[in-house]
Amino acid sequence: MKVTVDQDLCIACGTCIDLCPSVFDWNDEGLSQVIVDEVPEDAEDCARESIESCPTDAIKEI
Repeated sequence: MKVTVDQDLCIACGTCIDLCPSVFDWNDEGLSQVIVDEVPEDAEDCARESIESCPTDAIKEI
């Protein structure tokens, strides 16, 4: 599983980082970014929860 964060849609609410810190973290602009090339199998559930919880639909599975 791979995910991406659309930087134009991200509003830096931090929900994805709270839910799945092994996949998401802050970038230099204060927005969320993906910090892994591929989501580890044990983090797929929290990554999916992050996709569903993102208020601006900035996170997509690719």
